[in-house]
Amino acid sequence: MMVDEFYFHHLRGLGKWESKGHPIDTLCFLVCFFIASFFEYSHSNLWAFILCAALSCIIIVKDEFIHTQECSPKENIIHAFLFQIHPLSLIGLFWMWKNAHIQYINIQILVITVFLTYQIYYWNFYRKEKYETKN
Repeated sequence: MMVDEFYFHHLRGLGKWESKGHPIDTLCFLVCFFIASFFEYSHSNLWAFILCAALSCIIIVKDEFIHTQECSPKENIIHAFLFQIHPLSLIGLFWMWKNAHIQYINIQILVITVFLTYQIYYWNFYRKEKYETKN
């Protein structure tokens, strides 16, 4: 993710759609971690987690029509790997939740929240003028 964000995105810049959409991807991913952190593992909570995890996996592909136009083949390869890692990360989160590894989950929440804050600020405020001329 860091190669995609800090190399490819900074190299080409993001358009308005991606500047708004990438934080949405991160937020959907983060919601799965909130469920695992704030709710005990149970059958009913498991269904909420599965729903949010499935939604997160679907949401991340929403930008592909833009990526086919804007991205280099190397960046598209990174995206392919990220699309494979995403559900595996959520399966790992599920295992940690089921086995009560809340401390690790909370550390991940902190890291993901920092990244989300960066995405919102950098692409929608700090670099906003770049995408306004692009799209």
